[in-house]
Formats: sequence, structure tokens, C-alpha cells
Amino acid sequence: MTFKNFRYFIFLTLLILTITSFGQSFTLPNEEVIFSFDTQNGKKVTLNKDKSNSYLIYRFGTKDKIEFEFPDKSKSSWTNFKYSFYLRGGEAQNEGMDLNYIYFTSKDFKYIIYETYLAVGEKQNVGIKIINLKTSKTTNIKGNVKTRKGTLVDFRDNNLLEIGDELFD
Repeated sequence: MTFKNFRYFIFLTLLILTITSFGQSFTLPNEEVIFSFDTQNGKKVTLNKDKSNSYLIYRFGTKDKIEFEFPDKSKSSWTNFKYSFYLRGGEAQNEGMDLNYIYFTSKDFKYIIYETYLAVGEKQNVGIKIINLKTSKTTNIKGNVKTRKGTLVDFRDNNLLEIGDELFD
């Protein structure tokens, strides 16, 4: 290999490393995914916690860019989120359902991450609803259930979030 070819090889290697290191990660090395899914429009939603329960964080964006992250990584971040649920057993004949929500407010918007199951038709849904608190307009970003990792049901018993009483369906 000539010196000129060697320099070219080094240049390409550094360029590739630089480009790949600028991609943003939805899960940091000290975090674990609690709940995540891909949206139907190609975005990603993650709800992560620090492995030592130091903080809870929500991230939204593309695989290459985090577009929104809430809140900062502080111990008080847990108080920014609430969990609510409704469970009715009895399968389809009783219109059984399992509705689970984690929600938070940032600026003039309420964000509701949802995971629902309706026994009638055996419908499962994941997604995020964003409510403009000034106009009351709701945007529903539907997720792809097949990409779901984790479950919001775990928040019923883990004492990590305050349990609220708001339902959003």
C-alpha cells in the first residue's frame, strides 16, 4: 500500500467513524427500555429509565435524530409523569378491556403514551396522543403493535409513578 493510498484509507475510516458517532441513541448505556414502539409514519417512541432508577425519560424521533426528549435526566423527572389504567375483565361477552396510559405535560401540550387492548375484535393499540392545551386539538400518532417492546402494565405494581385517574379513550 502506498503512502497516498494509506492516507486515503485513514481519511475514509475517520469519516465513517465520525458520521456514525453523530447518530443519536434512543437508549444510553446506563438506561433500559421500559416501553417502546415504532410509529406508523416511521418515527420511534421510547420510554427509558436509568438502570438505578435515577430518572425516567421520553424520546421521540427518527432512527437518526431525537426530535423531542422530556424531561432532563434528574431524579425529579419521575414526578413529571403519571400512570393511569382501566381494566375490565370478562372477555368479549363483557366487552373486556385493558387501557394503560403514561402522560406528561410540556409547555402547552399534554402527551399521552398509550397501550390498549379491547376484547371485542381482539384489538391491540399503541401510540401517543398529543393534546394542544390551548386549542384542545388532539393529534393521534398510531404505533405499530408488532414493534412494541415492554409494557405499561408493569406500572400498576412497581410504585415508580404516581397513579392518576385520567382516561383518554
